[in-house]
Amino acid sequence: MTQQTTHTRQAWPKLRVTDWAETRDTLHMWTQIVGKVRLAHAPLLNHWWQVTLYVGPRGLTTSAVPYGSGAFEIEFDFIDHQLRVLTSDGGVRTVALEPKPVARFYAETMRALDEVGVEARIQGHPNEVEPAIPFAEDHRHASYDPDAARLFWRQLLQARRVMEVFRARFTGKVSPVHFFWGAMDLACTRFSGRAAPPHPGGAPNCGDWVMVEGYSHELSSCGFWPGGGEEGAFYAYAYPEPEGFADHPVTPSEAFYSGEYGQFLLPYEAVRTAREPDAALLSFLQTTYEAAAERGGWDRATLECDPRRLEYFQ
Repeated sequence: MTQQTTHTRQAWPKLRVTDWAETRDTLHMWTQIVGKVRLAHAPLLNHWWQVTLYVGPRGLTTSAVPYGSGAFEIEFDFIDHQLRVLTSDGGVRTVALEPKPVARFYAETMRALDEVGVEARIQGHPNEVEPAIPFAEDHRHASYDPDAARLFWRQLLQARRVMEVFRARFTGKVSPVHFFWGAMDLACTRFSGRAAPPHPGGAPNCGDWVMVEGYSHELSSCGFWPGGGEEGAFYAYAYPEPEGFADHPVTPSEAFYSGEYGQFLLPYEAVRTAREPDAALLSFLQTTYEAAAERGGWDRATLECDPRRLEYFQ
């Protein structure tokens, strides 16, 4: 095993779901609050791309959100364990990331925004979860393990790095690699260019019209979710799912189609412990995309590109 391979394997952290479930559920609610602030001010983009968070060098961030003639940003810093609110006119406020109820985090975050002059009227309860406890009344979720939060961010950092390589192989319409706070997953979605039938909806505490917008066009989506498996799982699905999708051969060998979830799954631990984790994940992303594209009759010659094409100009 080369030194580079060893270093790459060590970069993928171990984080058992059972060891941080309470922190995960609390952090999920915190990201929903911050995500809803971005939703309140960012103009609508197709498939709700304007609401997402992004993996950054210290944690998760909204990136710059337009506000008046300027902008603001909210960042979860999982190194110093602070929520930072920054404005383009120099305003700075912080909220400690520490064990506290969602209700307190919500009040402190709203106060920080108010102090830097950002109005933040948001829907006061979470989406895509059951029960949807109003943020101001949620004293159930109150855990924060800083080590677990940092490890989770490092999982996202590695997943994003490889998913960006996969994303670069597509010249058709493709989403950023971004973090959806509704389901708490990192995702990247490719589109065939064709319209899709209206999505039936059905997500808890989320209007069906939200899913109709999100799934308005035929797609192949992949990502990482910190659940479903000992250490979470990578997933891939197609909408609408073409005939034969579930039976299409995919790699690596640990990948499987889940009838319960209607998608392919690859346990995170299978990637983390692989001889070459990056290659294992890339093979999963590529072969599950091929399942959607081949079975769905996508125009692959038009939509895909040679990832090595830059070499031809050097």
